[in-house]
Amino acid sequence: MAHIPDGVLSAPVLIGAAAATAVGVAIALKRLDSDRIPQTAVLTAVFFVASLVHIPIGPTSVHPLLSGLMGLVLGWAAVPAVLVGLVLQAAFFGFGGITVLGVNTFNIALPALVIAAVIGPLLQTAVNPTRVALLGALAGAAGVVLTAVLVCLSLGFSAQEYRPALTIVLASYAPLAAVEAVLTAAAVSLLRRVKPELLSVGEARHA
Repeated sequence: MAHIPDGVLSAPVLIGAAAATAVGVAIALKRLDSDRIPQTAVLTAVFFVASLVHIPIGPTSVHPLLSGLMGLVLGWAAVPAVLVGLVLQAAFFGFGGITVLGVNTFNIALPALVIAAVIGPLLQTAVNPTRVALLGALAGAAGVVLTAVLVCLSLGFSAQEYRPALTIVLASYAPLAAVEAVLTAAAVSLLRRVKPELLSVGEARHA
């Protein structure tokens, strides 16, 4: 349920998240180096396609987020990458919505920035392949968990009626966290071996 649809959230939540997202996009575009545009475009496309896969879990559904991987590879550029992906999904497939673009972007991109700032530096000093894989797994799982928490906060602050169901919503992300931990660990391990410069996350050093 990372794609919160239109008509669910309150105006203060929508406005606040939209403002925060606008600030994040402005900062990201200012820091975006021209040599990072190709990899930003590639991960935007990967996020766009992956997020189209909805996995039903109980009364809700989840979809791959890739915020851990995007955070480690893109840093601040993850913010516009997520925004563009969500805009295309809303325009072509009706996923999410227009008024909630700010919230949905914030809920996925903020975890990516946190991971870039916290796990990114640890990954730079990691030499042991096992440690690299573990940090990748932590990034993948943390991205999902943080997004789940932000989704629950968005709903909880919008209406009290949503609060009884938030535990179920939060629990529904557990299988996805496990899957993304494995996928991100594999991706980070591969990149570290064949293209380590992609994990430099130059923007994260300025976060």
